[in-house]
Parts: sequence; C-alpha cells; structure tokens
Amino acid sequence: MAHNSKLLVPLHVSYIQNLGKSQDELAYHLTAHLRMNAIYWGLTALYIMGHQNALDREEMIEFVMSCWDEEAGGFGAHPDHDAHILSTLSAIQILIMQDALDRLDVDRVVKFILSLQQPSGVFSGDSFGEVDTRFLYCAVNALSLLGRLSELDIERTVSYISECRNYDGGFGATIGAESHAAQVFVCVAALAILDRLDVVDQQTLCWWLSERQLPNGGLNGRPEKLEDVCYSFWVLSALSILNKMTWIDSEKLVSFILSAQDPDSGGIADRPGDMADVFHTQFGVAGLSLLGYPGLVDLDPVYCMPASIIEARGLRKGWKSLPRKSL
Repeated sequence: MAHNSKLLVPLHVSYIQNLGKSQDELAYHLTAHLRMNAIYWGLTALYIMGHQNALDREEMIEFVMSCWDEEAGGFGAHPDHDAHILSTLSAIQILIMQDALDRLDVDRVVKFILSLQQPSGVFSGDSFGEVDTRFLYCAVNALSLLGRLSELDIERTVSYISECRNYDGGFGATIGAESHAAQVFVCVAALAILDRLDVVDQQTLCWWLSERQLPNGGLNGRPEKLEDVCYSFWVLSALSILNKMTWIDSEKLVSFILSAQDPDSGGIADRPGDMADVFHTQFGVAGLSLLGYPGLVDLDPVYCMPASIIEARGLRKGWKSLPRKSL
C-alpha cells in the first residue's frame, strides 16, 4: 500500500512524542510563543488517534501550571510569558483532557477573560489590546468549558459577531475585514455555543465554504489562495456545525490530507512536499475525524476537543460529522 493511502498513526504518534526533545534546536526557542498551543494541538491529535496516553501526564500538567501568570490571572504560552487568551484557552483544554481542572483557579481565570471584553463586544487577546474574533471565540469557549457562560454579556458578544458578517455570508477578523475560513469557524462555533446560529446566513455561507475546495481536493481559506491542510478543519468544522458536510467532495479531501503526510518522520504538512508541523498534524487529523476516517475518535467541531469529553460536560451541540467508516 502506498505511503499516502492511509493515515500513518504510529509515525504521527512518534513525531508528536519527539517534539519536546529538540530543545537544542533554534526552532524550538523561536516557537516559544506557541508552546502552550502546540501542547494542546499535540494532545488533541493523539487523543483523536486513540493514543492520549502517549505523553507524560504529570509532566504536561506541571508545564501548564508553570505558565500561570499570577499577576494577570491567566496563562502565558511559556513560563515567564504574559498571559494571553489563546494560551489560557489551550491551558484549560489541556487540563480538562488530562482530568486536572482542579489545579485551576477558576474564579481568577474567569475574571481575566471577562476583563478582556471591549465596549463593542469583541475581546482583546491580552492587556495590550489587539482585538480579533478569534479572541472572542476563545473567551466563549473557555467560559462555556468552565460553566461560567452566564457571566458573559451575550447580547453584546453576538452583536459584534453579527457586525462582522459579510455579503458572502462569511465572517472576518474584525468589522469590515474580508471573509476568511478560520474566522468563519470561530464565529460560527461561538454562535453555536451561545445558541445563536440564527445570525448565520446558512445557505450563502455554506455555498462560500464549499467553494473553498480546489480541483486537487484541498481547501483554501479565501478565494484565489493555495490549498492548505489546516482548512480541512476550519471549513469542515463550520459545515459540520451547520449540517452541510455533504457539500464538499469528502473522498478528494481525505486523499489530499493523506498526501501531505511525511512518510519518513511522521507529521502532516500544509501541503504535499512541505515540512510537517504539529499545527497541521492536529488539524489534518481533526479533519479526517470529521470526514469519518476509520479508526479515529470522534472530534467535537465546536470546541475542537474529543467529543466524549464535551458530551460528558453536557455541552454537545447539534453538529453532524460524516459516519465513521469501518477499518
């Protein structure tokens, strides 16, 4: 069987296990600002491949807690980094997947998250003030996971998302910004958590999302851009939440994702022939799970976490993935 005709699970597990062992390499230190996110990506990918115990649990929890910013009440991406909502959400997701949420000062984290909401309804990522619908989604996701969504100004939040909706049905990073598949995901998923999918022009948006598929089967994030494995999740997640998974050619997309695997060292790249990384490995595996690829664990597209964990917390929404194929 050809290397790219099936998911190379053992290689990908080994690839993720080896990521933290390259501390002598410059690239390890240049990506310190992504460390917390990378651990979440790696752990989630392992979970979806059925190998959630492949990394040391206690070592992971200790690293997460070492990134706590006592002054801010949130988590940085790396020890001694300032707290940011991106790394704070990843920390919460990791602690939940590792059944270690008891280590978290929930009240302080909730206070930190709520402090980032701006008068317009959008959220900044940290105290320095950059705003983006990604940060809004992180806030909604985190508050929902912590059972504190009732403390959010929901109407103000939904109003901002609505103002980011464009004529093509998509959503941008801020009001007036062009539609982008990743921003579509964060806005649609936030609305799903808030039970406000009525804001979405579903027919127009799902047409726009289905137009992201290129002849080679891959998906892009905007018109006239190259295909990229990570959009397998950003586009599919929104289609799954809106129950329109059949609007793209799933077989061609599966083939594209598998073709971007590194058959020697493991991992998945943005497209065939490029260098693999943990970001594209996670979102490639996530896309395959939503596509019903055999042998994988179900992924919740709203929270981008294992579906069983979200269901156990009573948070499952009405999304639909493709049926799981048999091995």
